[in-house]
Amino acid sequence: MQTESVTHEFNSSKQKAFGFRDVAWALFVIVGSYLAWNQYGSLMDIYEDAILAGAAIGLIWLGRMWPSFQPLTVVVALLSVLAIYTYQAHGDVITANEQAFFLKYLISSQSAIMWMNALFILAMVAYFLALYQKSEFTGKVATSMVWSASAFGLIGMMVRWRESYIINMDYGHIPVSSLYEVFILFVVMTALIYLYYEQKYKTRTLGGFVMLVIAAAVGFILWYTFDREAHVIQPLVPALKSWWMKIHVPANFIGYGTFSIAAMVGLAYLITAKVAEKNPDSTFVKRMPSLELMDDVMYKNIALGFAFFTIATVLGAMWAAEAWGGYWSWDPKETWALIVWLNYAAWLHIRMSKGWRGKPMAWWALIGLLITTFAFLGVNMFLSGLHSYGEL
Repeated sequence: MQTESVTHEFNSSKQKAFGFRDVAWALFVIVGSYLAWNQYGSLMDIYEDAILAGAAIGLIWLGRMWPSFQPLTVVVALLSVLAIYTYQAHGDVITANEQAFFLKYLISSQSAIMWMNALFILAMVAYFLALYQKSEFTGKVATSMVWSASAFGLIGMMVRWRESYIINMDYGHIPVSSLYEVFILFVVMTALIYLYYEQKYKTRTLGGFVMLVIAAAVGFILWYTFDREAHVIQPLVPALKSWWMKIHVPANFIGYGTFSIAAMVGLAYLITAKVAEKNPDSTFVKRMPSLELMDDVMYKNIALGFAFFTIATVLGAMWAAEAWGGYWSWDPKETWALIVWLNYAAWLHIRMSKGWRGKPMAWWALIGLLITTFAFLGVNMFLSGLHSYGEL
């Protein structure tokens, strides 16, 4: 029944008339994209022009499908422009981030990312507190913190993009090239995908579980910042100076984010099922979503992640052919990406062909996260190869 209800809502949203808000949103994206192209088009090639056009179309579609994404984008755009303008007003020098008040304490890349880190940790605590107290208000506060953290993360990435050019034109690059930058991308992607499902299923009780994996990533970001000074902007290695990076990496991390959500929902499923076996009438079981709903959330996240991870893998092969002369070289990163792909292909195949549900699939989603984590981070730590520019 839950799946039928969600399908009905989705079909209804597709048939919704194009209203004034949709027109205003489309104009906002089109005008913003044109202004960005007019300002920075001289630094872009034809492929990057196409990526910008595709991103604009994608934003228009996403904003129409998920209206809550519209105010987030407006806030991120306005504050990013304010940061860029503030840098210009201070002579376009990177030291302005220690002189201008708003840059120093709020919207320079590093300040925004630190706000993001703090808010994600607080959100995790608030979600679990809301679950424990059954407090709707605390749950709303937790959700607001995740929205705010996501906004700060996106602002940090946008401003870091501009800062890389301020430091040195040769340094300039989209901030998805280093391990530090992609961890920020990971937590923002994961949080936004979670927020979509939170609204779709109208439950906040899974928030604390999803924030566990985000908090772990935040811990890595903080360690990487203070111990390794990874936040310092560095020039790109030659292999990454390509427009392919702008589409390959984000597609990859939609996959990583959804796989992580599925694993954390799987954890919630297993805990709820275990408690229900001992005491079906426990307060915890009553507060949590039904096992059927959690199973559906796992499935939808893995299906979405698998689609984007497949696209990312194909794009990566095409990029490899251009950069290294071959589509596949059995580099450790490529090999483990294939293992991740096969794992989730098998998960989906077993579910759809054999009808497996519940505990086995939840355990499998958790094990899948371990495999994905090694492909994402472990390869960089313990193995070397053509992708060694991402090592710790």
